[in-house]
Parts: sequence; structure tokens; C-alpha cells
Amino acid sequence: MKYPNAPRLDLVENLHGTDVADPYRWLEEADDPQTQAWLREQDGLVAQATAQWATSGHWENRLRELMAAGAISPPIWRGKRAFFMRRTAEQEHAVLLTIDPDGTERVLIDPMSLDEQGLTTLDTWQPSKEGNLLAFQVSEGGNEESILRVMRVSDGSLVDGPIDRARYSPVAWLPGEEKYYYVRRVDPATIPAEEEQYHRRIWLHTLGSNPDTDVEIFGAGLTITNYYGVGVSRDGRWLEISASEGTAPRNDLWVADLTSCAVDAPVLQPVQVGIDAQTGLEFGRDGRIYVFTDLDAPRGRLCVTDAQHLEPEHWQDLIAQDETAVLDGFGILDGAELSEPVMLTTWTRHAVGEITLHRLLDGKKIGDVATGGVGTVGGIVERPEGGHEAWFGYSDYTTPGSIQHFDARTMTTSLWASAPGTVDVPSVSTQQVVYESKDGTQVHMFVISPSAEPDQPRPTILYGYGGFGLPLTPGFSASILAWVEAGGVYAIANLRGGGEEGEQWHRDGMLGNKQNVFDDFHAAAQYLIAQGWTNQAHLGISGGSNGGLLVGAALVQRPDLYRSVVCSAPLLDMIRFETSGLGATWNVEYGSAAVAEEFQWLRAYSPYHHVHEETSYPAVLFTVFDQDTRVDPMHARKMCAALQYANTSDHPILLRRESDVGHGARSLSRSIGLTVDTLAFTAHELGLDVT
Repeated sequence: MKYPNAPRLDLVENLHGTDVADPYRWLEEADDPQTQAWLREQDGLVAQATAQWATSGHWENRLRELMAAGAISPPIWRGKRAFFMRRTAEQEHAVLLTIDPDGTERVLIDPMSLDEQGLTTLDTWQPSKEGNLLAFQVSEGGNEESILRVMRVSDGSLVDGPIDRARYSPVAWLPGEEKYYYVRRVDPATIPAEEEQYHRRIWLHTLGSNPDTDVEIFGAGLTITNYYGVGVSRDGRWLEISASEGTAPRNDLWVADLTSCAVDAPVLQPVQVGIDAQTGLEFGRDGRIYVFTDLDAPRGRLCVTDAQHLEPEHWQDLIAQDETAVLDGFGILDGAELSEPVMLTTWTRHAVGEITLHRLLDGKKIGDVATGGVGTVGGIVERPEGGHEAWFGYSDYTTPGSIQHFDARTMTTSLWASAPGTVDVPSVSTQQVVYESKDGTQVHMFVISPSAEPDQPRPTILYGYGGFGLPLTPGFSASILAWVEAGGVYAIANLRGGGEEGEQWHRDGMLGNKQNVFDDFHAAAQYLIAQGWTNQAHLGISGGSNGGLLVGAALVQRPDLYRSVVCSAPLLDMIRFETSGLGATWNVEYGSAAVAEEFQWLRAYSPYHHVHEETSYPAVLFTVFDQDTRVDPMHARKMCAALQYANTSDHPILLRRESDVGHGARSLSRSIGLTVDTLAFTAHELGLDVT
């Protein structure tokens, strides 16, 4: 390929005594005419390449067939009314529905009715405690800006909003449906332009009033990159406020008794402040306060206390830490019709979901709850007023998502709702293996393949994430099934940095330990080759966002080990990641280039700064989204230019971009289009024949 001309600047900065070159700084300016011209030429290269990808039609047809399974969520109950999400095969976006007390099912919000082009997404929603009103947030064009509105559930009429600057805002309704707490950024006219995505506050809003008159409750004078959580107990008595610096794995926590103070001037009592732990509260119907925490328990524990003893030294274990499983959540069933109240707890054991049953009084385990297989269990949902029923989601690599119903009267589980569509799921083998990383750490990995044992080196995709404490757990995936059905192997590695083994597993892959994540990934690749699943000529890697950083680091550290790379919405310039998008909220995960020691961590692996001239690199497809307000596409632009300049192999370096779409949710057609191109590119480079 003849790559576009990309001038190399003689730009070198001395940071903490180290010279750092940045020859493609000019590509950070997306609207600059030079950048736009360069991008148009990159578009031409992608068009030239896609014309050679013979499998695109196959992937599009098969993905549409497999995605026809659709999706469904557990019901959220308010009295006798239920709210839930569902997407059928014909729908571009999932739709929010309600089941009225008389059993009638109605659509409340269909994103396609808001925007027939499919560019508007429903971000989140929260019914009032009585269930008559619904707060909801939508974004346009992928920008994730979350405009907040309120509708009347009975007729769908809008009764409040719009409120802007409500990105990532919880909504905490007060009883009576007249007021709610929420999170909103301050007026951008009062802060520097580069800080407009920060400076959040908690506000109290009165329905129908001008949001500019809302009462500021919390956040002034605190760290500008803080995220806030806010909740009000079911009975309306307790206000809970949480604060986290960016994405830090710790939070400060306060509560206020709203029966003894004004709702617009709550008197906050600290629960934990300045403690290196993540903690949340649930105010039980039995008068106990349930404390979900990883304090002194990196895999999580559940404690109880009371309103007079909120400090950590008073917490008493109800469910102690399990040494091999991570505690994910719980639900309480305490209806009068039960002989005794019980608790359901959800766990992740080496990335596989489990549910156990306990006595509520003392936490003693009394049984296990059937989940449907070796897969992922969604959060437990019970009725706010109590009862004997609970609902949870279940899915695995070959089973579309379903909603299961648990009845504590009979201690039985049954199907509440299956995925709305019917699909022909191919017969594949799924197994979990354990391999050894560079430092001897044991790492788990799922391998989905055409046969239970390796029979020949097959085109293989290795996927990973390894960051922010997020676990990779089994789930139905059209792209995985289509790839394996066609004869390939798909592997998902549970790398350090994720949450599969608890908070310590996360911390073993963050900040100065980030290289552990890349070592785990390289070891996964070497394991797949050593076991005969694949070889270097047939091994591709894939990752997005933090996973894009992962595969970016992998390709520059071991260009000899991988044949193809799909790098989506990636972080790649780790010296300047804090200067754009939401980068400043992630320095608690990666470190900051402004701090000398942390700069050295970042410089040691920053992919953009480790592209070496005269090197044979694998084929690379970058995918970026012009409206991505989390990870600036400048990362991929700069890395693409660097690789195109340095690469000595015949393998292509491509930059695929989309407009009017962002980092997160997208329509079904846009999802299929992106996946078609990534699979077709990988099949072309690895030699997967789908005929």
C-alpha cells in the first residue's frame, strides 16, 4: 500500500530528564485541514482493502442470524408495575417497556422513535419509588452526554426536563415524586474549557422547576475529576452519597437521616473517608444496614451494622470473604409468607457465575441456586417492598441471555423470559484452561473451538481487557460463534488488571504493575501455540478501549508473536492521555505523566513511543469513532502514522473511522457493520476460509 504523506515533526520534549519525541503531534487536531486530508486518504486505503476481503458477505449474513436472538433484561418492580428492556431481531435498539398492573405490556421508550436514523441511545433510566414517573437519559450521535428528562408512565407525556450536563448521573427519587437528587456538571462558563467534562456536583431538583435553580447539595471544593453516587433508601429516610476520584478503586461515603434534617440541606455523617476500599450500603427492611465492602477483603464481604455504628470498626461479617470467589451482589427475600427470611448472593469464581442461598439472620449457607450452566449470572432483583421472589439474568457463550425466576417458598428456579428470538446456535466446544504467566502467576482463559482438543493450528483470535477491575465473563456472542463455526478458535484471557479474582488481581495490573497485564497476554498467546491450537502465522489479537491499549502494547513488544491486530478506540499515547477525552479521570488507574515516577511507568510501555523504525509489524486495523468523547481518536491516528512509517512488512496498517457514533452504545446495524469489517480483516490476514 502507498500510505498518505504524514510529515514527521522534529518535536522533542524533555520530561523529568527524559527526551520524548512526538513526531505526529499535529494529528491531535482533528479539524485541522492537514489532518482531514490525511484522514480522507486513510478512508481510501480502507475502501481499497475491504474490496479484497472475500468473507464480508458471509459474516454479515451469519451475524444477523445469530443476533436475531435479541436481548432481555430482568424486571424492575415498583408496586405491581414492572419495567424492563427488550430487543427483538427487527429492532435496531433495545426498547424500554412496562407491564401495567392489569398485565398490559406497553412501550415506554423506543430510541428509534426519537431518531429514525438510529443515532440516539437510551443511556439509563430510573422509575420513581411509586412507579408513576420515570427519569430517563438519552444521548445523540454517540456523544454520551445524557440529557435527563422525566415522563409520566401512564401516558408517556414529558413532565420534566431537559436537563443537560447529566452524563453518568444517577437519579435518586424522594418519596412523593416531587423531588430527586442527581449529578450534573457545573455551568461551563464558570470553568476553563479543558475542564468542561469534570466539576460534577450533586443537586436537588424539584419537578418542573428550572434546573438552573436547583440546590447544590455536595461536591464543591473537592477533586474536580470526582464521580459521585447518590441514593435514597426505599422508605425515604436515608440519603447515601459516594465520591470516587476518577475511576479509583476506592470511595468516600456519607449518609444523612432525612427525618432529622431538611432534604435541601442534609446533615452528612461520614461512614468511610480516606480509606482505601470500595464500600456501599443497603438499608434493610429489617432495620439493619448491610455493608458491601472490600475493606480487608479484596474478594468482597457483606457486613451488617446499625445507624448508631456506621464506622468500619463496628461492621460485623454476615458473609465472609471466599478465598477463591468474588462476591458480586446480593438480594433479600423476607416476605411474611416465608418461614424465615433468606438472602441470595452472587459470586464470580474464576469468571464463572454462582448463586448461593443463606439465612438472613446469621448468613449461614443453606444451599445453592441453579443458574443454567457455566456462565454469567446477572444482578439479583427483588421487589422493593419485600416478598418471596427474585429475578436474575443468565448467559454463556452458546446460550442467549434469559431471565430466571427464583421462588423462596419452594426454593426452585424457573424461566421467567427467554431471549425473544430463536437462533440456530452452532455446535462448539467451550473450556476453561489455566496457564502460567511470566512470573509464575496462574491465569485462567476460555477457549471456544470447533473441537474439544486441538487438531491443527487454526486461525485464532485472542481477546483481552485487563483493566479497571472489569471481569471478562462468559456471554452469548454472535461474533465468537460465527468465527468458531467457520473453523477458527476464539480465546478470552482473564488477565490481571481485571476483576475476575478480586481487587488485588486488579491492582496487580494497574499503575506500576501494568506490564503484568501484557505479560499475561503474551503468555496466553504462547500457551495457545504450545498446545497446538494455533501458530504465529494464524494468531490474531483483538481489544478495545483499555483493551486497545493492551493489543497496542502487545504488537510493539512482540511483533513477532502476532499476525494480525484489531485495535478499537484505543489509548496509545500514554504520555498525553490525560490531555483529552476523559483521560484525566484515569490517572488513578495508569498514573500521571506529571509525576516523575509514574511518567517512567507510562514511558516504559506507551505503545506510540515504542514503534521502532525498520521493524516488521503485523497487520493492524484501527477502528475509531469520531464522536468518541471518552478516548480521543487522536491516539489511533498518531499510532497509525507511526506504524505506517516504520513498518517493513507487507502487512497493511489501516484506520477505519465512523462518524455520528461514539465509544459506547450503537444501533444493531452499526454494530454488525463494525464486526463484519473486523472479522473480514482478520479472516483475510489469518487465512480463514469460510466456504
